[in-house]
Amino acid sequence: MSRCTDLVPVQRDDFSGRIPIAHMRSVYRLDEVELKLGKLPPREHESLRATYERMIEKGADRFQVKPSGLPAMDHLYDELPNFHPVLNDLRRQLALCSDSRDALEITPMLLLGPPGVGKTHFAREVAQLLGTGLGFVSMSSLTAGWVLSGSSSQWKGARPGKVFETLVDGQYANPVMVVDEIDKAGGEHAYDPLGSLYSLLEHDTAGTFTDEFAEVPVDASQVIWVATANDARSIPDPILNRMNVFEIDMPDEAAARQIAAKLYRSIRADHDWGKRFDPELGEAALDALSHSAPREMRRALMTGFGNAKLDGRCRIELRDLPDPGAGKRQPIGFMQ
Repeated sequence: MSRCTDLVPVQRDDFSGRIPIAHMRSVYRLDEVELKLGKLPPREHESLRATYERMIEKGADRFQVKPSGLPAMDHLYDELPNFHPVLNDLRRQLALCSDSRDALEITPMLLLGPPGVGKTHFAREVAQLLGTGLGFVSMSSLTAGWVLSGSSSQWKGARPGKVFETLVDGQYANPVMVVDEIDKAGGEHAYDPLGSLYSLLEHDTAGTFTDEFAEVPVDASQVIWVATANDARSIPDPILNRMNVFEIDMPDEAAARQIAAKLYRSIRADHDWGKRFDPELGEAALDALSHSAPREMRRALMTGFGNAKLDGRCRIELRDLPDPGAGKRQPIGFMQ
């Protein structure tokens, strides 16, 4: 159902300083949408009618993006030292299409590791590196399968799923789709939240993915899938078998210091008030942060910046950082 036209530049900078290039790819057929719209009864299914009209107005073509060459990734190796195996695999796959007209193909990946290790941050960095869009679904609060695949238009409050919305409303045929905390998906068996992934993670079947709300096939074969999880035991084997699984460990002390230093510089550079602070974080603060998870580092640093500012200083000191044990839940029970 899909077609590709000539190669065109996409005016968007990525970390490498290159301009990504793209084919224009049709992600659905306009004639099928027009046929569905024409069959709707008058003054009924207004939400579905609006969806079809939006699809026709936006047109079917989207950018199918890839870097114009092998992108610079040194900054990611520096910022994400505990993700080197994943970055190596990504680099290999990028190299295959870097000097050809082949489309970008990235095997679906599962990032498996403890909370706060930086899995979701990594997924966002991948989208920025590739110069494509990003769709995000958190599975921790889902109780029904239609969040990914849409719900029938016959149901009250029905709407399209996240995959359909990302492709139709976005600019890209190959967005990065993050399925966060995939191991937390719940719900009854009849509404399996992961049910649609069986076809979406297979290139051949994803090319004619049909959202239950719109009931028009869309080409999701180019979507780049990144899933995150804390524990693989609750993920069905057919899902695991469709993905490259990477176990992400907490960074060691040296790597954690490196992450904290990079994060300090990043926060400082992103804010106008940051120029009032020292260019580098002091050794005592780095030592303290080296025992924190990457997710906790940002909160601790923001607290440190604020405390130092209130005290009229341009340097974060150890006393400015929160107690590592503060704010953590204490177990409920009786003292023995």
